[in-house]
Order: sequence, then structure tokens, then C-alpha cells
Amino acid sequence: MKELNEDYIQRLDQIAEELQENEIYTKYLDEEEEEDYQSLRELYEPQIAEIYEEVADKHPLQLLAFECYLLDEKFEGMFLPRILGYAVLRGVINEVDEEYVYLRPQEHFKSILCAICNSSNFDYLKKRIGQTIQIGFAMSSDIWITSLINQFANKKIRYFLQGQKLHRYRVREERQRGYKRYHNQFRNENFHSTVFPNSVSELKILYPSIKNFIYERIKMKADNGSLIKPLDTFVDTPEFFGLDEQIIILGLYVHYFDNLKDGSAATVLNKLRKEKSEFVVDWFNFIKRLDRSELDRDKTADNRVSILLDAGIEDELKAYYDLVDEVHRKGYVHQDAIDAVKSFYHQNAGMSDINECVRKTIYGYIARLMGNLEESDYPDYFDLSKIFPVYIGIFDNQQFNKDVKDLSMSYVRKLLKRYTDKRGKDYQDIKKFVATNFVDLGFLKEKEVVELFKTRRKRKKPVE
Repeated sequence: MKELNEDYIQRLDQIAEELQENEIYTKYLDEEEEEDYQSLRELYEPQIAEIYEEVADKHPLQLLAFECYLLDEKFEGMFLPRILGYAVLRGVINEVDEEYVYLRPQEHFKSILCAICNSSNFDYLKKRIGQTIQIGFAMSSDIWITSLINQFANKKIRYFLQGQKLHRYRVREERQRGYKRYHNQFRNENFHSTVFPNSVSELKILYPSIKNFIYERIKMKADNGSLIKPLDTFVDTPEFFGLDEQIIILGLYVHYFDNLKDGSAATVLNKLRKEKSEFVVDWFNFIKRLDRSELDRDKTADNRVSILLDAGIEDELKAYYDLVDEVHRKGYVHQDAIDAVKSFYHQNAGMSDINECVRKTIYGYIARLMGNLEESDYPDYFDLSKIFPVYIGIFDNQQFNKDVKDLSMSYVRKLLKRYTDKRGKDYQDIKKFVATNFVDLGFLKEKEVVELFKTRRKRKKPVE
């Protein structure tokens, strides 16, 4: 866990000092009225939240230390229900296993929950944490939950915690639905953090959290300047050399972080190319998984990797990035790029990993362009579709054909919802285009085209 900057500590201490000097706080200590506690919350939790958001944005590796600092009693439980939720959502879930539970016990969640239960303000705080505990317990083992509850001698606390173990979450499907509903409440919040390992044994435990953390930072296009040094240290750790975990984190790092040419990433990448015989296979496997994820491997991402490669090492990696550089530079519709793709593709087995990555590069261009098309842009789609038969012919791949078909069908259905006047020019242009081109491309049969444009008659209500 990375230590919290002194500046943040001082700002938090100032909030705690102002809280304790506030006359509302003095009144609350004398009368112990919930209304006074809520007034304090309204005053000071927004101030804590403002600092939290700054740390989450600029120094995310300090978030755990930030949250631990808030456990001090001088903050009177302020913001603890919120960070309890963040702790629940940081836990890595085994989504493949039938159990759908945390991969490992969530001790940070436990620490925050214990601080809340031991707080003098527990009676007020517990009103805001029921759902959070229910989800956290649902994802944890019975042994872990029982051990946690048994720490408390206070029966009121024990009964409260026992009441948060919901029977319905014993069923995997209910557990999954409950977790996703809860997660959705935080979809626009930045709370992701992780801890980097110092040994292989720690790596095996921490790797899922590290990978998820980096994914989230990439997806939100965050300021990752503070992560360069720890990531450089991570990828350059000798004990991790050639491990799958190192290669995947390195892959994310070099695809989505800027200004790495003079750092450890380039050195390690080229060392792996020279010294690990199976590295090229591992790399293309990584790219395949990347292309199936929510992250976009576009021109910028490929270029970040390309500039790090040592041109003196002749391998499939260099050949592949030379190809995609030309495609990105000239455009995938340029004849030189088309010829380069065709020549390269036919030098490799059709179903090889490297060829799949080539197909995904081209598909990425098509998907991004179509993703930006409005219904009124359908003439642009007609022009775009002229390239489809070219690459369908080069790749001769059913999955590529299906993916392009799915994009096209989705767009055409959007058009038919927009243009409903069957005698109008727009509708007739679309119908004529689909009837000709979709049949030629093998997207639809003639009967399916007729069915797509067939007028649906409304059923008449029976006469009463």
C-alpha cells in the first residue's frame, strides 16, 4: 500500500480539527441527537469527498492509505459508509467458477466495517450500510463472515451483522444479479486502486486486482502519470520475467500509456523478444484477448507499441507491426494497404493467431466508422460497404463475415426505424441497396430480404 502524501494528510487533519471545533459538534456531544450528526455530515463529507476525488484521479495507489486514515475516530465516521462500498466493489470475483464469489478474502472491507461497528456513531452509520454489507457478505465465505461477527462481544452489533446475511444470495444467479445492481450505483465513480507485488507469490495473489485496476484506468481515460514509475518497476522485476502476468500487464502498459520509449517498457519488451522463445505466441494471444475486451486497439494503441520495437530484431512481431503501420498510415481502403494485407495474410495459416489479429485490425476500422454513423449518414455506409467484399475475399473467414454482417444488420434496422415511409426515396434507396448488396455479400438470402422489408399488418381486434 502506497503511503498518503503529507499534503493530503494535512488537509484531512484540518477537516477533522474544524469538525471538532464546530459548535454543532459540541451540541451533538451533549445531546447526541441524530439531527446534529446529519448536519455535521452535510458540512464535512463533501469536503472529504473533494479530496478523495483528487487522490483517485491523480494518485490512485494512495486510495487505500487515504481510506485507512479516515478510520481514525477524530473523523467521527465521516465518509466511512461510502468507502465501505468502494471496498466491496474492489474485490475481484471469480466469474468463471460457479460460485461467483471473491477470489480471496477482502480484509480492507473487514477493516472499514469493524471501524464502523466500533464507532460511537454506529447507530447512525448502520442505517447507511445495510445493502453494502449484504453484497459484501454474499460474495464472501461463511467461515470468513462467522469469524468477523465473532470478533464483537456486543450483541447488538452481532445481531445486526447476522441480519445482513440474506438467504436469497445463497443462489449464484441471485448473487450475481444483486452484485451487478449494486455495482451499477457506482458506475460513474472513480474508486479503483491496487497494490503492486514484490515477489512471485504476491504476484499470483495480486495480479487480478492489478489487471482490473489498469483496465479501469484505461477505460476512463484517466491521468496515469503517477503510475509510470510503479509500472516500470513492476515490468522490470527480474523474478517476473516471462511470466504470463508480466506479459499481460506489459501489453496493457505499452498499448495505452504514453511516453514509454526511454523507460523500462521498451527494454523489457525487446528483451522478451530476444530471450523468450514463446514470447511472440504469447503476445498474439494477448492481442486476441485484448480485441475481445472492452478496450479499443486503435491506430494510437498500435503506434505506441510500434515505436518501442527494436528494428534490428527480425521476428513476426516486427513483421506484424510493419504491416499495421502501413495500414494505419495509408488507410485500410488504400490499394497499397490492401495489397500489403493480402500478401502478409497469405504468408500465414488462415486460422493462425497472427492472421486473427490482422482481421481484428481491419474489423476495428469498420466497427469504429459504423459506430459513428447516424441514420442520415446512410449514403456514407453505402460507400463504406464497397470495401467489404475486398476483405471478405482476402480473409475467407466466417467469423469476420459474421461480425461485419452483424454490424450491417444492426445499422439497417436503425434505418428502418427512422425511415418508415415505404414510398419515400430514403426507404426505397435502402431497400434497393440491401436487396442487391446483402445478397451478393452472403449476408441475407433473397427470401430473408423480402421478410425484412415486408409490411407487417396489424391484427384487427375481434368484434365484440
